[in-house]
Amino acid sequence: MVTIDLLGLEFEMVESDNIFIGTNKGGWVYSSQRPRHEVECPTFYILKGPLSRTQVATILGGPEPDESPNDLMEGIDGSALEEILSHANNNLQKIDNTILGNDFEWEVRCPSEGEWRIAHKQITLNYPLKKAEILADSPASNYRGAMMDGSPRKSIGIGPTANHRAAIESHPTKDLVALSSVPMDRSLNDVVARLVITPIRKEPKLMVPENADLASNIRDELFWITLLGVIPSFTIPILRGMTDYAVNGWPNLLFGGLCIGFVSGAFWRPRRPSITIQDLK
Repeated sequence: MVTIDLLGLEFEMVESDNIFIGTNKGGWVYSSQRPRHEVECPTFYILKGPLSRTQVATILGGPEPDESPNDLMEGIDGSALEEILSHANNNLQKIDNTILGNDFEWEVRCPSEGEWRIAHKQITLNYPLKKAEILADSPASNYRGAMMDGSPRKSIGIGPTANHRAAIESHPTKDLVALSSVPMDRSLNDVVARLVITPIRKEPKLMVPENADLASNIRDELFWITLLGVIPSFTIPILRGMTDYAVNGWPNLLFGGLCIGFVSGAFWRPRRPSITIQDLK
C-alpha cells in the first residue's frame, strides 16, 4: 500500500477509478438521489479515518491534548476547518514533487462525495457510528449539476444554506451511511472531518446536466397515471356490473383514478437512465 506522510498523518493512496452515485429508481421519494451518474477520479490520497484530537493538534502545531488524545476531533466548524486546511496546505509544499507527481497541482481538503465513495470502495474507510463527516461539496436538493470528475460541487446557496456543507452521516446502530448536510457557521457535536491530498482539477469539468427533459417527464407521468389510476378506476365497476355508475359517476371515478395514479408515482415508476461520462463527451 502506497502512503504519504504529512505532519505525521498517513494518507493512503486511492488509485484512479470510477463509480456510479445516486439511484435510477423512478419513484418520487427517490428524487433527491437522482440522476444516477458516473464519477471518475484521478489518483489521490486519503486518511483512513476522521481526524483525532491529537492529529489536529499536530497539524496546528499545538500541544497534545491532556484528555482523550485519541478521541475524534468533534465539533469542527468552518473557521476551525479553514485553519486546519491552511496549515496542512502550507506543509504540503514541503513534500517532494517526485512523490506526488508533477502532472498536477495538489491540495489538501475534505473529500468530495465521489472521492469518499471511491476510497471506501477500494480501501474500506473507517467511520464511527452516529457521526456526520464534512465533505467538500455544497449541499443540493438532487444531483443535477454535480461534478463527474470527483471535484467538489460549488456553492450555489444563498442565505443560511450558503454556510452549509454536504456530509456523510452514519447510522446510529447500523453499518450504513447517507448523504446529509451540516452548518459550518457554528460548532455541533458529532461533526468530524477527514482529509485528502488530491489533484486540483483545472480542465473543463464534466457535470450532470442542470435540467431534465421536462416535456418527456410530463408525458410519461400522464401515461402512468392513466394506466395505473384512471383506467382501473373505470374498468373495475364495469367488470362488477355497475355500468350505470361508471357512466353517471364518472367525475368521482376520474378524480379517484387521478389520485391513485398520482400517489403511485411516489413509490414506483420505471427506472430512469444513468448518465455516464461517455454520454457527455
